[in-house]
Order: sequence, then structure tokens, then C-alpha cells
Amino acid sequence: MITSIQGILAEATPLRAVVDVNGLSYEVNVPVTTAERLPRAGSVVRLHTLVVYREDSQTLYGFATAQDRDFFRLMIDNVTGVGPKVALSIMSRLSLPLLVGAIRSGDIAVLSKCPGIGRKTAERLVVELKARVGSTGAGVQALLAADGSPPARTPHTDAVAALVALGYRVNDADEAVRRASIALGSTASTEALVKKALG
Repeated sequence: MITSIQGILAEATPLRAVVDVNGLSYEVNVPVTTAERLPRAGSVVRLHTLVVYREDSQTLYGFATAQDRDFFRLMIDNVTGVGPKVALSIMSRLSLPLLVGAIRSGDIAVLSKCPGIGRKTAERLVVELKARVGSTGAGVQALLAADGSPPARTPHTDAVAALVALGYRVNDADEAVRRASIALGSTASTEALVKKALG
């Protein structure tokens, strides 16, 4: 199985990246949350990958972090009616901390706002993943407290909460904070993230 790929980023769109590895180009489907973090074309890129084999196709999915990849796998392996396309859509709309938090708290409203996700699918996500989220290994486990409670407060989640308090929709707030985090780096404070997201 191909668990990661590293090479030159030949081209990228919001849902696809082409990675050249010693003259062999791989088309990799990526969520928007990963596409936002890709370097410029011509730069070296590393993606954590999962290959999905079907009777008539082999599709490569890539993610910025191993935790994102592991959660994608968790969704497609354990949630009835959620295949790779739906899982990619969910991960394109919500960052992993927000997604895990919504599942742990049973926030159907946030989950059902993802494209292609209705209320029934959102409910299935919660029912079928709530107990599994804490037991998926070190990658996703790192997002949770030892007792399996929602993710610890981070500058990212605090910044999202601040924007929601100012009237932003949760998905829009999460997207604004993701963009601010990319611009400022992973060590940015909550205050800096909020200022950048509002600016």
C-alpha cells in the first residue's frame, strides 16, 4: 500500500494535485483543507496517502497530515453510505479538530452543512464514529483528551469559537481560521488568528 508520496508538485486545483516522482506523475485527490496548504507548483511536496481499490478503478487520496488520512479511512471504513467522495467533501469543508469535535458532541447541524451530507448521513457519522474516534490509533487519539472528551482547546478552536460569537457560521469561521493559520504558521496565538481572519 502507498502510505505517502513525495515529489515535485506539477499542478494543483482545490480537489486534485499532480505529483511528479522521478518522471512518473501521480494524480492525487485531496480535500480543500489540504489543497490550501500545498506549496507552489514546482516545489517539493509530501502527502500522506490512501489508495482505494474498486472493481473498475484505483484512486489515490492525499492529505497534509497522517491524522487527516487516518480519519478519512475511519469514515469510509465504518460509516454506512460514506464513500471516498463524500468523506473528501466532509474533510474539504471542516478541519479535523472541528470535525472530531462535532462528532464527539453530536453536533448534527454542523455536520449536515457539508455538501452532500444530509441530516441522516450526519446522524450516521455521529452514531457510527462517536465510540470509535477515541480508539483509532495515535494519529486521531492525539486530538482527544485521555478520557475521550472533545479535543482540548487550541488556538484554532478558540479562534473559531470567537468568530462564531461574532456572527460567523461555523464552516465559514473554520475556513477563515485555517487560512489565517496557513499565513501565520502553526504557532500563531488565538488573538493573531482572529485578527488575521477578520482582516
